[in-house]
Amino acid sequence: MSRWGRKNVKKAPEVIRTVTEGLKSLYRKKLLPLEQYYGFHDFHSPSLEDADFDNKPMLLVVGQYSTGKTTFIKYLLEQDIPGSRVGPEPTTDCFTAIMHGEVESVIPGNALIVDPNKPFRKLNPFGNTFLNRFQCSQMPNQVLESISIIDTPGILSGAKQRVSRGEGSGKGYDFPAVLRWFAERVDRIILLFDAHKLEISDEFSEAIGALKGNEDKLRVVLNKADMVGTQQLMRVYGALMWSLGKVFGTPEVLRVYIGSFWSEPLMVTDNRKLFELEEEDLFTDIQNLPRNAALRKLNDLVKRARLVRVHAHIISYLKQEMPSVFRKDNKKKNLIYELPVIFSKIQLQHNISAGDFPDCKKMQEQLMVHDFTKFKTLKPNLMAALDELLSSDIAKLMPLLRQEELEAGDQPGVQGGAFLGTRAGPFTEGGLFAEENGEGCEEEEDWVVNKDKPKYDEIFYNLAPSEGKLSGTKAKDWMESSRLPNSVLGRIWKLSDVDRDGMLDDEEFALASHLIEVKLEGHGLPPELPTRLIPPSKRRQKGSDA
Repeated sequence: MSRWGRKNVKKAPEVIRTVTEGLKSLYRKKLLPLEQYYGFHDFHSPSLEDADFDNKPMLLVVGQYSTGKTTFIKYLLEQDIPGSRVGPEPTTDCFTAIMHGEVESVIPGNALIVDPNKPFRKLNPFGNTFLNRFQCSQMPNQVLESISIIDTPGILSGAKQRVSRGEGSGKGYDFPAVLRWFAERVDRIILLFDAHKLEISDEFSEAIGALKGNEDKLRVVLNKADMVGTQQLMRVYGALMWSLGKVFGTPEVLRVYIGSFWSEPLMVTDNRKLFELEEEDLFTDIQNLPRNAALRKLNDLVKRARLVRVHAHIISYLKQEMPSVFRKDNKKKNLIYELPVIFSKIQLQHNISAGDFPDCKKMQEQLMVHDFTKFKTLKPNLMAALDELLSSDIAKLMPLLRQEELEAGDQPGVQGGAFLGTRAGPFTEGGLFAEENGEGCEEEEDWVVNKDKPKYDEIFYNLAPSEGKLSGTKAKDWMESSRLPNSVLGRIWKLSDVDRDGMLDDEEFALASHLIEVKLEGHGLPPELPTRLIPPSKRRQKGSDA
């Protein structure tokens, strides 16, 4: 074919099947070239990779030391985390990415950042001091099939914080900058407070400042609220809201979830109903993260594109104002000093919202080490591509986004762990009894509950069963006397109601009592009933159902 023939051959349009594919394509073709041309990555966040678009939704847990961050995560997973330790002293001294894996393992930071399938490769610039305190705990867990969780070091105060992070020695890492990096990439940020430690130190305030711009992802949790009575809890809640108002400096009131997020009995049960409702709201929010993942990625890309546009205007303005030959250093100093005025000029000239501009003081510090003569002027074709992305390309993805949302609406969201007990038996109004597939059971195996059954039978008949069975209401009242959280009691009900009739006979009640005692002794609950726990009269029934 001649070159004249080849000239008229048109390239077939790219077929976009998912929102994620569309976002990756738009970023690579229209946003990344602009970021590279104007040195965006030297001032703001690193470039995005495919793993940043493809990864599961992530949950970032932040708080001062001993507020229950690791315990909160353990409560969600109903499983110990490899390499973690819990205690009243600062025990978590590194960032830990908790992700799904076929076997339990702990991957150190330096190995983690070279894995192209993990969204952490761009953490490399934070250096060895940070990477030595970054790890990934992998384990088989149903919750982690849908989301990943980032556990952070407890934030100390004063000199302790600086020593812990290696700051001041010239060999540390920038803790707020690492928090900011994660905050830009996660889907939800849980900010934990202890009902007994409401003071917000300067270091904690600085860490919260690093979350600025991601307030839509933020959820505040007032943990350990079962350790105070109703009247004191009202005062604690008011004090927390006042403190948060000072730190965030916004008129909007943040949503605060109140509860006790661990599997131990409640210390004070006065507010049990409140804790149940708050936990259900928080769990529903977390369960919806996979459904809203595509929307979050689209929102973050638009936010990034707006910042890139502002950055391009700032860099090009500074380039235009620089003299070609003499007094370059003096002009650079003057421009940095006048940066707030320059921001205002750009805002008026290009009709850009003030909220799109970066932090002025931080940018002044960054500009000190850059050579303004190497900055680039505005390139019309690059800016036109960015305007097209914001005005029409994103809009074209909206029908596909709505289609994905409709399809995701039929999916259950995050499952497993503490979420198994949120809709089990009488512990949630209108809750459904989930189906459970069991393996065939050997009738000959002894029932481990037999040795304590006479004790449980006495309690069972004192509760006045009807036709040999206890209703859900009567069983619920007795089970709640254990003071265990309702999510735990819901899982115990699901395991004990073997025949799924919404009531408990004497054997099922004995099983529930046994599981409550197991939990009170600090042991975990099995995801399914092993053979030795299935009541003898139900073994043949479960065997025929299998």
